[in-house]
Amino acid sequence: MSVLNEKVAIVTGSSKGIGAEIAKYLAYNGATIVVNYANNKVNADNVVREITQNGSKAICIQADISKPENVKTLFKETISQFGKVDILVNNAGIMINSLIKDATTEDFEKQININLKGVFNTLKEASTQLADNGSIINISSTVTRTIFPTYGMYSATKSAVQQLSCVFAKEIGHRGINVNCVLPGPTGTDLFLKGKSEENITQLANSNAFKRLGRPLDIAKIVAFLVTDEAKWINGQNIGANGGMA
Repeated sequence: MSVLNEKVAIVTGSSKGIGAEIAKYLAYNGATIVVNYANNKVNADNVVREITQNGSKAICIQADISKPENVKTLFKETISQFGKVDILVNNAGIMINSLIKDATTEDFEKQININLKGVFNTLKEASTQLADNGSIINISSTVTRTIFPTYGMYSATKSAVQQLSCVFAKEIGHRGINVNCVLPGPTGTDLFLKGKSEENITQLANSNAFKRLGRPLDIAKIVAFLVTDEAKWINGQNIGANGGMA
């Protein structure tokens, strides 16, 4: 497929999980990919290798998106290598589950720094460095709708990302750039499965109309559509990708 031919995409946090699947599926659709990672270069290299072996272009770039100077470097190196950035997918994030009464300030700040400040940093850089008529997808979460206990800190950061995205969509729309959020439901990734019992996983899988966990590819296909020219009229939206869970 070549619907994204000649497009250059940065996918943050794409060394594993949903981010890796998004990177690979955008490449399948013709895009040139920058696999961003914070720490795990081995996994990032593996994603790049799979993409290039399938005939597409990809490189990996290390950057901690919670740090503005790292984000500047991420965009600068991408443009140096490929001449532009057309697509930004903000996927990087962490989730620390805790009742609010038991939460630590450190855990709260970690999630703020990566989940929210990281998106702020990349949007700020994209405001001048993203090509005209580009697309931005920010990965949020269906927990902003389900209001589950122990997800207070995480869902607060993701709700903030949704508001940031809607406002930014209006601020940058004059350049033909559309900005949307995708809200995955329970998806079979290491991030989601970690620390959950089989009973809990089954209960969550049964909470949607199809009685299964989402697959990373389910999310990747939605993202890939939203960054095409055909989806330009979809802008400033929070799109649930959860099988009808919420």
